[in-house]
Amino acid sequence: MAHPKRKISKTRRDKRRTHYKASDQQIATDPTTGEAHLYHRAHWHEGKLYYRGQVVLESAAAEA
Repeated sequence: MAHPKRKISKTRRDKRRTHYKASDQQIATDPTTGEAHLYHRAHWHEGKLYYRGQVVLESAAAEA
């Protein structure tokens, strides 16, 4: 099993990790409502749950 000969300093370790960055989230616009939302995610608009431009679920208040 390989073992390091010297301890890697925190600075050297962190310099190596500088290239790992989080990318920006992609934002989509719903064609029906015009609401901005994350890709592949359902979103609420005026008491209705939309996914890919279609109503998936209406709010519980409207059903009662």
